[in-house]
Amino acid sequence: MVIQSCFPTLQWYFRHGRGYNMTPNVSIGDDLTSSTFVYPSANSALPPSSLIACAYILPLRAQTQRPFPLFPIMSLDKKRSSHSEKALSDGSEEFDFGGESSLPPPPKLTAEEERRLWRKVDMRLMPILAIMYLFSFIDRGNIGNARLQGLQSQLNMTGNQYNIALTMYFIPYCVFECPANLVLKKFRPSRWLPGITVVWGIIMTLMGIVKTYPQLVGVRVCLGVAEAGLFPGVVYYLTFWYPRFQMQYRIGIFFGAATLAGAFSGLLAYGISFMSGTGGLLGWSWIFILEGLATIIVGLIAFFILVDHPSTASFLTPEERAFIVWKKKYDTSSVGEEEHFERRHFWATISDWQVWLHVLIYMSIVGPLYGITLFLPTIIHNFGFSAAISQLLTVPPYFFATIVLGLFAHYSDRTKLRSPFIVGGLVMCLVGFAINISNASYGAKYFGTFLCVAGSYAGFPGVVAWLGNNLAGQYKRGIGMAIQIGVGNFSGAIACNIYRAQDSPRFIIGHACELMFVGIGFICVPIAILSYIRINKQRDEIERIALEKGGPSKYSDKELRELGDRAPAFRYVL
Repeated sequence: MVIQSCFPTLQWYFRHGRGYNMTPNVSIGDDLTSSTFVYPSANSALPPSSLIACAYILPLRAQTQRPFPLFPIMSLDKKRSSHSEKALSDGSEEFDFGGESSLPPPPKLTAEEERRLWRKVDMRLMPILAIMYLFSFIDRGNIGNARLQGLQSQLNMTGNQYNIALTMYFIPYCVFECPANLVLKKFRPSRWLPGITVVWGIIMTLMGIVKTYPQLVGVRVCLGVAEAGLFPGVVYYLTFWYPRFQMQYRIGIFFGAATLAGAFSGLLAYGISFMSGTGGLLGWSWIFILEGLATIIVGLIAFFILVDHPSTASFLTPEERAFIVWKKKYDTSSVGEEEHFERRHFWATISDWQVWLHVLIYMSIVGPLYGITLFLPTIIHNFGFSAAISQLLTVPPYFFATIVLGLFAHYSDRTKLRSPFIVGGLVMCLVGFAINISNASYGAKYFGTFLCVAGSYAGFPGVVAWLGNNLAGQYKRGIGMAIQIGVGNFSGAIACNIYRAQDSPRFIIGHACELMFVGIGFICVPIAILSYIRINKQRDEIERIALEKGGPSKYSDKELRELGDRAPAFRYVL
C-alpha cells in the first residue's frame, strides 16, 4: 500500500517538480518513472500523506544501489521537452548552454550512431586543425634545419647569438597565449584561427629575406606573437566539441601533426637545399619562403572549413547539434557548465593549486620536447654525418614517435587515465637522454634519440588533456590551459640555451638539463595523483554522508555551476 500510494506521487513529481537524481548512468530517453526517485522539494504542493509515503520508500531505494551524487537536476524528460534549462535558485533563471534554446530536443542515439556522429565531427575538424599545427611546428622549428643550410654563416652569427634568436620566439609566444584564448572565446574561432595562420605564414615568408641578425631576431619575435594563439586556442576549441574522455585522442591526432612536422621538416629541408643559389638566395632562405607560402595557403583554406560552435555547425543536422550540446552540457556536472565570463573565473584559476602543479608537469615534457626538436639536426650532425644526411636521419625518430603517440592517446581515452601514459613518456625520455649523456657509441646514441623524441611527443597530449579534464567551467578551463601552456613554454626558452656550440659533440650540459626537467616530472606527477585520490575520497565520503542524512542539497543549480571542479559531485581524472 505504501508503494502504491507513493508511485503516483513520484510520477507527478517527475512531470512537474525538481528533484535529486539517485540513479547512475541515466541517459536521454530513459524511463525515469521506473528508474529514478526524488526527494520532493520543500515548496512542493504534494499532500502530506504522499510526502510520508515517499519518506518511507525512498531511503529503502537509496540503500539498494550505489547512488549518484545528491545534487539537484531537472528530470531528463523535462530536458528533452524544453529548449532551455530552468535553473532554479533564489528565483527563476534561464540557463541557455551553448545556444541550446535554438535547437530541438536532443535525440537518443545508440552507441554506433554516436560513434558515427563523432567520426563526422572528426572528419570536418581534425584534418584542417592538424595541418595548421603541422605548419605551425614546421615554421617554428625549421630554423634548426636552416642553420645547417648557411643561415648562421651568412648572417655572421657568433657565440650564443643563434640561441638568443631561438629564445626571442618564446618570450612573446608565452606572454600572448592567455590573452589569445580569451579573444578566441570572445570572437569567432572560424575567423581567429585561420587569420593568425595567414599572419604567421606572411611573417615566415619575410624571414627568408632578412639580411642581418637583428632583422632575424625581430622577425622571430613577430612569429612568436602570431603563433601564440594557435595551440592553446585549438585545444580550448576542441573542448567546445568533445567530452573530456574523448579529448586526449583528439589532442593526440592534432599534436601528432607536430610529430610529423619533425619528419617533414627534415625531408623538406633536404629537398629545398638543392635550390641553394636560385634567385641569389641560399638554401636557408628558400626553406623559410616556401614553407611560409604553404602556411598562407593552408590558412586561407581553413576559412572555408572551420566552424564556430556545435550549435551553429551547418554540416550537422539540428538533432546532431542538439546531441553534442547536451553531451557537453552534462559532461562534468549534472547541472551544466558556466559559459559567461566574470572576474572571479580569473582569480579562481590563478589561485587553483592544480594549475601551477600542472605547469611544472608541462615543463617536464616540453623542455625535452623543444630541446630535441630544435637541436636534433645538430646533435646528429655531431655524430659525424654530413648536413644533408643529418637532415634525413632526423626523419625516423619522428615516425616512431608518431606511432607511440597514437597508441598512448588511444589507450588513454579508452582507460580514462592520463597519468600512467605521462609517466611512460617520462621514462622513455629518462632512458634516451641518459644514453646520450653517456660515452656510448654513436649508434646507441642515435637509438637514444628515438626514445627522447617519442617520450616527449607521446607524453605531451596527456599533459594538456589532464588539466583540461580537471577544470570545470569554460572560462576557467580556457584561462587555466592558457596559463599552463604559456608559463610552461618558458621551459622551451630554457631549452633554446642549453645546447651550446662549445659543448659539442657530447652536449653534456644540454642533456643534463633535459634530465633535470624529467626529474621534475617524476616528482610532480605522483604529487598530483595522490592529491586527486585524496580529494576524490573526501568527496565520496561527503556524498555517502549526504545520502545517509537525506533531505535537499544545500547548493542550488547556479551555485553548483559556479563551484565547477570544486563542486562536491566533481571527480578528478587520474
